[in-house]
Amino acid sequence: METKIILKDSDIPKTWYNIISDIPNPPQPVLHPGTGKPITPADLLPLFPMPIIEQEVATQRFIPIPEEVRKIYALWRPTPMFRAERLEAAIGTRSRIYYKYEGTSPAGSHKPNTSIPQAYYNKMSGRKRIATETGAGQWGSALALAASFFGLEAKVYMVNISYQQKPYRRMLMESYGATVVASPSKDTNSGRQILAGDPDSPGSLGIAISEAVEDAATREDTSYALGSVLNHVLLHQTVIGLESQEQMRIANDYPDVVIACCGGGSNLAGLGFPFLRDKIAGSRDPRIIAVEPSSCPTLTKGVYAYDFGDTAKLTPLVKMYTLGHDFVPAGIHAGGLRYHGDSPLVSQLYHEGLIEAQAYPQTVVFKSALTFARSEGLLPAPESAHAIHSAIVEAKKADEEGKEKTILFNLSGHGFFDLAAYDDYLAGRLVDHEHPESRIREALGRLPKTGG
Repeated sequence: METKIILKDSDIPKTWYNIISDIPNPPQPVLHPGTGKPITPADLLPLFPMPIIEQEVATQRFIPIPEEVRKIYALWRPTPMFRAERLEAAIGTRSRIYYKYEGTSPAGSHKPNTSIPQAYYNKMSGRKRIATETGAGQWGSALALAASFFGLEAKVYMVNISYQQKPYRRMLMESYGATVVASPSKDTNSGRQILAGDPDSPGSLGIAISEAVEDAATREDTSYALGSVLNHVLLHQTVIGLESQEQMRIANDYPDVVIACCGGGSNLAGLGFPFLRDKIAGSRDPRIIAVEPSSCPTLTKGVYAYDFGDTAKLTPLVKMYTLGHDFVPAGIHAGGLRYHGDSPLVSQLYHEGLIEAQAYPQTVVFKSALTFARSEGLLPAPESAHAIHSAIVEAKKADEEGKEKTILFNLSGHGFFDLAAYDDYLAGRLVDHEHPESRIREALGRLPKTGG
C-alpha cells in the first residue's frame, strides 16, 4: 500500500454534507440576545448575506458547492492523506495511523475551506467588506486570502496574545491585503471598554468576536465572517471528511477512531461528520474524539447551557458547552483553541454521547508534536498537535489491550509560523496551565438566565 493516498482533481466533492439531516434530535433554537426568543433570518441580515443564513438553517443532506468555489478549491484540493508508517515505527505500535493533511492550502490550514465560500457569497450579495476575529491567525490568514480573491476589504481583530506571539501570521494577513489590529483594540466600543478595565488584556476570541460583530453591525457595506462554531462553517469543512472516506476506501481500510483538535469545532466537524453519518446509520461504529487544551476545557469541564458567543454579549444566545462568555483562558500557544464555547452542533452531539472529548496540557502535546515532526517530517500547528497526541495515546492504549486499530486524525495545518512556540518548548520555557475550577465556576455563575 502506498504511504500517500492521493485523489484526482475530479474527486473534489461537488456537495457539502449537512449532518442536521441525520442527527437524532433537531438542533436547539438560537435565541435573540434582547428578547430571548428564537431569531429570524431578518435578525441575522445585518451580519450575514442571505445565502449564508439559508445554509445556517438548512436541513437537506447535501448542499451543492458553487462551481466558482470548486475552481478555487482546486488550487489545493483534494488534499493528501498519509499512512504515518514512520510515526507508527517511532512509537512502536501495531495500529495503523493515517492523517489527512490540510496544510497544503495557500494559507497553510483547513480554514480556506470555509473562507472561500463565505467570501464568494458576500461578493454575490453585494457586500464590500468583511470583519472577523482570529486567534492564532490561521482563520485571519484564510479570510484575508479569500477577500483578496474576490476583491473585498478585510478587517481582522487578532487576539492580542497571538498578535504578540505570532507576528508572521499578521504579516501574512497584511500581505494578502487585510488590515489587522490587536484585540482588544481602540477601534470599537467593546474593545475600548475592555482596555479601560484591563489595559494589558491578553485578549480572547470572545472579545475579538465582540469587536468584529460590532464592526459589521454598524456598517451597511460590511458582513461578519467567522471561522468556526456556526453550522454553515462546519458544513463547508465537510469536504475534508468526504475526501477522507474515499481515501480510506482506496487504502482498503476504515477508521476505528477519528480524531481532531477542537476549539470552536470546525475541523473536528469537517473530518468527523461524514464518518459520524455512518455511525448514526449503524453501518459502522467509529469513535469520534474532540481534543482540547486542559487550560481551556470547554467540553470536558464546561456546562451545556445557553450562552453568548462573545464577551460583550452582542451575539445571539446558543446552546453549547461553555466556560462562560467572559472566560479568558491562559495565553497558551494553541491560540485557535482558546475559545470559551463550542459549536452548538458539536456540543449537542457530545451531550448525546455520539462523540467523545479529551483534554491535554500543552507540554505533552508539544512532545508528541516533535515525535511526529522527527518521524514524518512535517511540523504541525500547535492546535493540530493535540490531535497527534491523542492519536499516539489511542495507539498505545490499543497496544496495551492487545488490539490493532485504525486511527485517522486531521493534521489541520502546519506550524511554520509557530516556531516561537517550539522554541519556548525546546528551551524549557513552556509551562502547563490547568485552569482553576474556582475560575470556571465563577465564569459559569454569570451565564444568562434565559433559555435553559
